[in-house]
Amino acid sequence: MSASAPVPAAVPAAASVAAHPAPPGGRAAWLAWSVGVSVYILAVIHRTSLGVAGLDAADRFGIGASALSTFSILQVLVYAAMQIPVGLLVDRFGPRRVLLLGVVLLSTGQLAFAFSSSFAPALASRAVLGCGDAMTFISVLRIAARWFPAARNPFVAQLTGLAGMGGNLVTTVVLAQALHSEGWTPTFAAIALLGVAVFALVALFLREAPAAPVRPVEPPGGRAARPTLRRQVLDCWQEPGTRLGLWVHFTTQFPGNAFGLLWGLPYLVEAQGMSRAGAGGLLTLLVLSNMAFAFLFGRLLSRTARARMPIVLTAIAATALGWALVLAWPGGHPPAWLLVGIILVMGSNGPASLVGLDYARSCNPGERLGTASGIVNMGGFIGTMITLFGIGVLLDALSPDGAGAYSADAFRWAFCWQYVPLAVGAAMILRLRRKLTVAQP
Repeated sequence: MSASAPVPAAVPAAASVAAHPAPPGGRAAWLAWSVGVSVYILAVIHRTSLGVAGLDAADRFGIGASALSTFSILQVLVYAAMQIPVGLLVDRFGPRRVLLLGVVLLSTGQLAFAFSSSFAPALASRAVLGCGDAMTFISVLRIAARWFPAARNPFVAQLTGLAGMGGNLVTTVVLAQALHSEGWTPTFAAIALLGVAVFALVALFLREAPAAPVRPVEPPGGRAARPTLRRQVLDCWQEPGTRLGLWVHFTTQFPGNAFGLLWGLPYLVEAQGMSRAGAGGLLTLLVLSNMAFAFLFGRLLSRTARARMPIVLTAIAATALGWALVLAWPGGHPPAWLLVGIILVMGSNGPASLVGLDYARSCNPGERLGTASGIVNMGGFIGTMITLFGIGVLLDALSPDGAGAYSADAFRWAFCWQYVPLAVGAAMILRLRRKLTVAQP
């Protein structure tokens, strides 16, 4: 018996190789990624559409800052709450089906928003939109993990973020102009109808994984049972890299997110006296800066994993220092060069947050990568939600006259709220960084 015992143990190993062939990369990989990322670009267009329509929404629905922030808060809340369920869906049913469902929800939510004329239906439509948005990014990362070699994944993840910023660029340049030339309903209805073309593209052309060259061999005793959903989530959470990734994502993403999603345009127009065109130009600069940092960080991370923490800590410190200079400027009216500077710095926030996903990817096996990515991806959007709500409440408290009466001084004190989640997140990163160092050999 002892002589024959090792033989069966070799069978699952062969099965594992056959079931999970090495990702090939190459042209087919880039094609699969391109089709998947088209859904993410569409999702970012939908997600950021309110960023250039905040003042119009306040007028259309007759609401103040707190109610206006509720649009983005609910959308982000739904997005964050859906991350673990979506990760589990991706792991169980594959990214292609999840992406198709995401496109349907995005288009339905945006179409309802286009025809909403009161606050409650518009709020519900943003919740549906947030649900669809939640299904895109994790799915694209799972496609990349299946198609590209592990060493290329950090670079591809940054390229995914960069492509998403292309959608943000469409929002700040094209959508902002269309909104003021064509009006509310035609603009948002046109965005919703883009989903028809993207749905067809995914349905017809997306291959979510390379074809396995050999049919997997079933291990002795039958197919191994899948872990329960609860067990899968707990296994991901017990990995120190997953928890560190969540706090990295939380701390680095929210300043740029809150500025670009909602409060950037009102701050630049109402507090700094800029024209809508000038404010739109600075929001475009935020997107371009984000794209440049995504490319830079992707190249650094593809060369060495040691660049992760320096990138994260530098982005946090630069953002904290930049906002300290802006908010401390006498009178609350910093010069143009300083506004440009903080916007360039905030361009690093989104790309730095993707380092958190790289921590999760390197610490979890492929079969639970979607779940781990979902846990991490909650972080930045929870931080964004806290920031959006805090700024809105403080603006209303400091400006009792309501919308349109927010002074530069009110914005300055309200934006100080950012330092609360920034300090909490930085402390958790430093704490978990030491634990990860101890846990790894």
